[in-house]
Amino acid sequence: MAHQTGIVSPLKNEHTPDLGPLAVMVSSRGDLISCCNDMGLEASVFQPMFISRLYRGTNERGERFSLVGPFIGAPYAVMMLETLIAWGAKSIIVFGWCGAVSHDVKIGDIIVPSAAMIDEGTSGHYQESPEAAVRPSPELSANVKKCLKRAGVNFHEGVVWSTDGVFRETPEKVKHFQRKGVSAVEMELSALFTVAGYHQVDAAGILAVSDEVSSLSWHTGFQRSEFKHCRDIISKVVAGLLGKTLTEPLQR
Repeated sequence: MAHQTGIVSPLKNEHTPDLGPLAVMVSSRGDLISCCNDMGLEASVFQPMFISRLYRGTNERGERFSLVGPFIGAPYAVMMLETLIAWGAKSIIVFGWCGAVSHDVKIGDIIVPSAAMIDEGTSGHYQESPEAAVRPSPELSANVKKCLKRAGVNFHEGVVWSTDGVFRETPEKVKHFQRKGVSAVEMELSALFTVAGYHQVDAAGILAVSDEVSSLSWHTGFQRSEFKHCRDIISKVVAGLLGKTLTEPLQR
């Protein structure tokens, strides 16, 4: 697809902050606050971005970074991503939640997506011939996995299914994606990976497993201690990726 500027584009003017190259998008407000704490940011000091919060900081190497969230759904997530890119972000890590599709994945597990299968409507606006799946940045994903391993954290690496239809995760669809070897389902990553590729920036994801649909019934884990624990671990790992030193292994 020819790279043409949209009539409506992210605003950038003399008042726009220069974010620096590193950015993290966090899907839930609770995890956003945890990331603030682990990154040494004051949670009450932020700049509005649409209906989300934008935080800015500097890591131990003197590099600027940004933290933004919460978000839900591919269209809104892409609005945020496009704005981050327009304001200077070059490497974006996405911290979100997902539901287990594979029987091998359980509530409280961590997934580093190796690809995202497109079942949302936003990606098609950035591709003439939409692909079945898109991949994250190999280098950035490798850094995510390296940081998890260095912290002693177990994780899955697998394909995720990105869908707009939260209440249309039917038994037939789940079985279809199980046959394709999909690990989990979420809402945004295929669009975020597509748009990052379109703009030639790096994006990678790290996901906490919040629930399971693998048995063709819904098992929730939103209040379970293992889910909270894995989110705490991801927050600290993401802080490490942005340049905060991890002083001890994060046991799981």
